[in-house]
Amino acid sequence: MEEKSFETNLKDLENLVKELENGNVPLEDAIKKYTDAMELAKSCSEKLNNATEKVNKILASDGELKDFKETEEKN
Repeated sequence: MEEKSFETNLKDLENLVKELENGNVPLEDAIKKYTDAMELAKSCSEKLNNATEKVNKILASDGELKDFKETEEKN
């Protein structure tokens, strides 16, 4: 099965939250939707963490990926 994009997962998560907030969902369906929402939230979190790691690396002149660390100037 093809993995969904972050944007698709986020949209699905938003739709589930709206359905649950509506309050007109039978208990068994609400539990299933809540479980699905938690899985989507986990997936979105993992994708964001991976993106953060990628952004925090820079390509060095020798072609190697190196950690990017912001340096603070000390006065």
